[in-house]
Amino acid sequence: LALAGAAYFGLSVWAARRFKRKSVTVVASDFAPPVSLLKSLKGLDPHMYAAFRSHCLQDYGEYELLFGVSDPNDPALELVARLQREFPQRAVRVVACPTSLGLNGKVSTLAQLLPQARYEHILINDSDIVAGPDYLRRVMREFAGENVGMVTTLYRGLAGKTLPSKIEALGLSTDFMGGVLVAREMEGGVRFALGATIATTKTVLREIGGLEALVDHLGDDYELGARTAAAGYKVELADAVVETALPDYTWGEFWAHQMRWARNVKDRRRAQYFGLIVTCGLAWGILAVLAAPWAWWTWAALAAVALLRISAAVAIGRGVLDDPIVLRDLWLLPLRDIAALAVWLASFAGNEIEWRGLKFRVRDGKLERV
Repeated sequence: LALAGAAYFGLSVWAARRFKRKSVTVVASDFAPPVSLLKSLKGLDPHMYAAFRSHCLQDYGEYELLFGVSDPNDPALELVARLQREFPQRAVRVVACPTSLGLNGKVSTLAQLLPQARYEHILINDSDIVAGPDYLRRVMREFAGENVGMVTTLYRGLAGKTLPSKIEALGLSTDFMGGVLVAREMEGGVRFALGATIATTKTVLREIGGLEALVDHLGDDYELGARTAAAGYKVELADAVVETALPDYTWGEFWAHQMRWARNVKDRRRAQYFGLIVTCGLAWGILAVLAAPWAWWTWAALAAVALLRISAAVAIGRGVLDDPIVLRDLWLLPLRDIAALAVWLASFAGNEIEWRGLKFRVRDGKLERV
């Protein structure tokens, strides 16, 4: 398992280099249609105003920013009002979305927000996403390609102060995004979307059943990408990287968040999820040495997997995501991979998750209240 992990990390380095070459050779395009940016609000996130502000600083022509809210007293509305005062020249609107259409409150809000969008091109992302000034331009130019129905982007985590928060950020930049790049190569393209960016059109959304069809799904981002690919459209991975702010997780909150992600992936991509056993190669190398410390080959296996794990972390975290903290936190890789292995093993013990203080079961991608 350790040696299989070493091979996987080598594949990750190759996939990262392939994506970098694609980023360098991407053809500049003047395609920049008007676009409606949709955001669902639910409480406050770390660095939330910086995230909102970054969307008003886009080097782009015509676009609008729509915030959907189900609670008229949501504290995030104060930040939107502040945004409107700072950027009076931007089209920033708040739309009340009071109806609960399903168990996924975010999608319920987005489904009510969509009819209020003025433009055919739609971009959905999370309320804590911080984007560079060329973000919209890089994302939307992908639609100039043939038969592109959806565009998504990679992202990195801005860690909080706690150790669990730093471990999750390190996992995003060195593990999860690596898996996305490997899947892009192994599957002949991207067949899912990431919540950091879901850019599409109203026409494509209608063809795949609309947002209303996903109001009870946990992984709405994955479903949107998968359904778009199944409808015969291309899902492109743009050469843009955004940032998401992570809270100051306790160990319990970290575990609940990781388990929610793991059991959703297990439910929707079971074969691929079982294959994630090799992504914990460093943990298997450590266990091999602990099991047989007198055998030279266990040390050799650990050395090989450690070298390739570090190489992959640097190639993805620094080379692709330009994450400034990856090198500083490399010493946390063993703890990150041991935690990932523990989550992977525990995820097979059931299908229950915890989300926003409530317990659900995940079955066929859908949420069921416990």
